[in-house]
Amino acid sequence: MSQYKERFVTLLHEKNFVTDQLATLEQKTGVKREYIALGALSFVGLYLLFGYGASLLCNLIGFVYPAYFSIKAIESNSKEDDTQWLTYWVVYGLFSIVEAFSDIFLFWFPFYYASKCLFLIWCMAPVTWNGSEILYKRVIRPFFLKHESAMDNAVRDLSAKAKNMTKAVTAEVVNLGLNHDKDQ
Repeated sequence: MSQYKERFVTLLHEKNFVTDQLATLEQKTGVKREYIALGALSFVGLYLLFGYGASLLCNLIGFVYPAYFSIKAIESNSKEDDTQWLTYWVVYGLFSIVEAFSDIFLFWFPFYYASKCLFLIWCMAPVTWNGSEILYKRVIRPFFLKHESAMDNAVRDLSAKAKNMTKAVTAEVVNLGLNHDKDQ
């Protein structure tokens, strides 16, 4: 347990925007930053369990942190962080699609948004047992490789249909525009 406490304290003393704000709060209030952070985490946890708008908070947690680090990954020269965050977004996207169809049932479960938030934190966590990497390697990738040619054909067909529809709509709009000019 003490190793987790040490890791937590070390994390709170790293140099970044959040820890700078914690240091300022610590100076002004006289309360240790560890207690401030624990209080904030407890408040967020309780809000996810009982608060109104927990879905918004959960979605912000699942989006803001990964979006920030995705931008940093794009700007870095390393390929590993790009792969990490692309993997997260694939899992997040798939989870969002599944959730869109099952949300009507899931939100009735007690503590659903707290569980969802923990799942998203597990998926974005910078650890070796990162959820998005595990899910991608064990579920998504094997499924994709098994059905890749069928998916490629479906995408190709949909692209061709969208292209044809775009051409037809554009031609119709041009025709209507030309006919409108003749009528005036």
